[in-house]
Amino acid sequence: MASVLVPLAQSCEELEAVTIIDLLRRAGIDVTSAGLDEQPVTASRGVVLIPDTSLDKALKKNYDMVVLPGGLPGADYLDQDERIHKLLKKMADKGKYTAAICAAPKVLASTGLLEGRRATAYPGTLEKLHLNKTAITTEAVIKDGKVITSRGPGTAMDFALTLIEILAGKEERDEVEAGLVRT
Repeated sequence: MASVLVPLAQSCEELEAVTIIDLLRRAGIDVTSAGLDEQPVTASRGVVLIPDTSLDKALKKNYDMVVLPGGLPGADYLDQDERIHKLLKKMADKGKYTAAICAAPKVLASTGLLEGRRATAYPGTLEKLHLNKTAITTEAVIKDGKVITSRGPGTAMDFALTLIEILAGKEERDEVEAGLVRT
């Protein structure tokens, strides 16, 4: 079974965080949500999320993928946390997946993981970083190698379903999607 770490920063985008965690768990993927500290996370719209564990404890395990929810200033807090940068570099060095949505792709950019890749993010997020070696698109979800990025709250389901397909296969993605009754 694939394992995924979802770090949760204060003021993260709750719709993205919950959608990612929920859909991946529906697919039978082992998901660990980890707060940057030991406190409950008050998300951007005031929803209080209780992480499974703290980031320090979560970092004692290995994961197949790390997924960063966006939101501001949540993505800024992720970007300011050296543990997140070290983790993302370690994942990339081991050929593991890294993924980010909304404003969080800027954390991947800060770590150098978007260099030479195609990526997407919340409008304006990556553009203002002047990433000369990154092809920024407006597609809902982009998978370029082992890096997956997505636009924002409205693309959270597509993003999570893409992650399921990567980790558990198209059949599992289709089964989870059917249960969501999106059409």
